Amino acid sequence: MTKNNQTKDPFVTVSRRLLLMAPFLIVPLSAVESLSAVETRIDQAAAQFRALEAKIQRVSYTAVLKDKTEESGKIYIKKVKAGDTRIRIDVLEPSPRSTTIGKKKYENFLPKIATVQEVDLGKYAKLVDQFMLLGFGSTSKELAAEYMMKVTGEEMINGVPATRVELTPRSPAVQEHLKRVEMWFPLKEGCPIQQKFHKPSGDYEMSTYSAVQLNPNLTEADVALKLPKNVKREYPLKD
Repeated sequence: MTKNNQTKDPFVTVSRRLLLMAPFLIVPLSAVESLSAVETRIDQAAAQFRALEAKIQRVSYTAVLKDKTEESGKIYIKKVKAGDTRIRIDVLEPSPRSTTIGKKKYENFLPKIATVQEVDLGKYAKLVDQFMLLGFGSTSKELAAEYMMKVTGEEMINGVPATRVELTPRSPAVQEHLKRVEMWFPLKEGCPIQQKFHKPSGDYEMSTYSAVQLNPNLTEADVALKLPKNVKREYPLKD
């Protein structure tokens, strides 16, 4: 009888060797990029931003009803001057309508009933400013002044690797309307490819952008409503 009583089972032998080699077989995962790296891209994009045109896919979720609706269309954004960015969104499916948002006025055109719903945004100036910051063309300093920011991971958005950044409003008044925002930035770009606005009620709205064109030659007319004659106006929130 030999003094070597080690097992002859090849499976056990291989398993032991793999365990010994394990520390050398581990492939390190790529680290999530830092917030400062994302902020650098945001600032570079902000310095060059003048306008944007893209396809938009929007999802709206109502928590109390557990209901989700989806819309698709086009978005146009133009930075007219510092502090004056204007947005037009044309919803094409499922029910056509056009919306414009400026610093002082919101308009929603419903073509089927030839009606424009107009809201004076003067009393909501602070909230509008916060919303506009979360679009395109804002610097990291402007964002950080109004939001606490942190990187929360990386994921694929329509096949594009992106860093997810969470923003929490600093203002209690804004927190009454907006609990937090998630923005996804492609790894080599400073403009978001997706945004998700979380409300205190549990509702959320998420916009995903594709076929993005940066700095197209948009005019102010391109970010204004195109209305037929004799359109009717309504003022749903007017006192």
